[in-house]
Amino acid sequence: MSVVFLSTGPPTVDTQKLRALAKSYNVTIPETEEPHYLHLLNGLDATASLIAALPAYTNPRLLPDPSTLPRNFEKLGGDATRNPLNCWSHKTRIECPDQNLINRRLNGKTLVVKDNVSIAGVPLTGGTFPELLTGKSEYPIPQIDAIVVKRVLESGATLLGSANCEHFSMSPLSFTSATGPVHNAWKRGYTTGGSSSGCAAAVACNAVKKWRTKHRLTPLDESEIGDGVDMAIGGDQGGSIRIPAAYAGIYGMKPTHGLVPYTGIISLIPMIDHAGPMTSSLADNMALLSTLSGWDGMDPRCTPETPLRQNVLDYAELVEVWRKEKEWEDEWSQDAGRGLRVGIIKESLEVMGLSEEVKRVFADAAEQFKAVGAEVKEVSIPMHTLGPAIWTMATRPYMVSHGLQNRVTPYLQYPMPDITPPALDQKTFDVLQKHNPAVVNMFFNSAFLDEKADANALLGKALTHVQELRDAYDVALQEFDVLLTPVNCRVGSKHPEYGMHVGDKMEPAIGATLNTCQFNVTGHPALSLPAGWGKCPDGPGMLPVGIQLVAKRFDELSIYKAATAWEAAGKGLDTWNGQLN
Repeated sequence: MSVVFLSTGPPTVDTQKLRALAKSYNVTIPETEEPHYLHLLNGLDATASLIAALPAYTNPRLLPDPSTLPRNFEKLGGDATRNPLNCWSHKTRIECPDQNLINRRLNGKTLVVKDNVSIAGVPLTGGTFPELLTGKSEYPIPQIDAIVVKRVLESGATLLGSANCEHFSMSPLSFTSATGPVHNAWKRGYTTGGSSSGCAAAVACNAVKKWRTKHRLTPLDESEIGDGVDMAIGGDQGGSIRIPAAYAGIYGMKPTHGLVPYTGIISLIPMIDHAGPMTSSLADNMALLSTLSGWDGMDPRCTPETPLRQNVLDYAELVEVWRKEKEWEDEWSQDAGRGLRVGIIKESLEVMGLSEEVKRVFADAAEQFKAVGAEVKEVSIPMHTLGPAIWTMATRPYMVSHGLQNRVTPYLQYPMPDITPPALDQKTFDVLQKHNPAVVNMFFNSAFLDEKADANALLGKALTHVQELRDAYDVALQEFDVLLTPVNCRVGSKHPEYGMHVGDKMEPAIGATLNTCQFNVTGHPALSLPAGWGKCPDGPGMLPVGIQLVAKRFDELSIYKAATAWEAAGKGLDTWNGQLN
């Protein structure tokens, strides 16, 4: 391999620097060879200076549509008066003119994006403080639209802003955001799940209002709940779409890895990064996923299996064709699920901390599949129990370098500009321990693993077991159309009180991802579907509980068919017994 370095000036690397570099490897360079290595290093330094002097390049495909400019915004995060659930980060209003629409699939729909998604002209927070995101006192204002933002605007949606998310997207609950806790739209003071917490609460705002009207309950005062939206784009690395969707009583789809491009979104680790739809209806979920999906030519998460834009399925249309083929006479049909094979993962009901309330709702949901004519059987997948450990060891070594320091991966991509988090020091530690000790834990975890003599072998072994885990689900999916598990282990809990110790803050989150994170490393699509109500574990009243449907990779259609058939016997939140509070 030949390497060419450019030299455009006097040498800048001296012998002392060369010797220091060699010493870092416990190497001594013979004096006669030092001039030659100095020459090579100075060539590299000159080449680095040449690249550093180039102007920043912005891919034209990511520039905002000029017809949507200028853009204005207002900050709402932490404003209890105008943002009572604290679901909003920044509000704006962006629409494409009719003549610029590629299609009208989302015409008339309102939408927010998780606050790790770039909206040109609107501050990006990542759920943290600006000093921890960029080392500066102000949040970065992106000059680009994430691919998912461009696609929803081109489909007629009205983008109303960004939704609060958890600190660095590292919490399955909703109390760690820099602007304070995000409240559940069904019950203030309770978690709405994370890390796409604001997305869940904003979508649930509208869902709660419609649900109360349907059940002829007194409308809520706007000061109690605030403004909502029809749909949101969340992010999911271990359950961060599905967990908040389940707590909030809405629909949350983690698509197949690589189906929805991640370009323009803050990454944690490319292997587990997913973006997907969070909606108040199944129909909206299908429409939004069809809009977001397809190769973008920039995201290395996309693979040869990722469809081109023109080949993306119209899920809503295909489900409707399927319904007509089954000759449903009305919304209720005892044959709606005829021919559908549902496999209950036995080990998903044995995870640590699974509450009796969640088990009860799950059992009722399984019976509802049987009621619409589906074949429901239990299937044992022992690897499911090992899944969280495999997810942890396959991702934890990268979590700091990629997720908390925005280090660029060695694949052609469009990296996130202006995101330059500082290293952990005492000041950073004090802030993180107060707001989200899980982030501190990641720094410690990474350092601990790096010191292990067999760190690389351990990581390699974990990655081989990722493939084994994927294969285990694929084998089961040869027999079943969808696999069924609970989502959250418990019904939504109260937010921890301010000033609690680290253990008290972390305890409610332990075990939250035991049925979700597996599908982030294997890449299988998974939908959280609102299935019913469970009693609050630490107070009066009821909160939503979700179930999870999983299918073959790139087979989201089977999930949507199964969910549609299940709802032919009634939607989960219509099982209300009259006790919300």
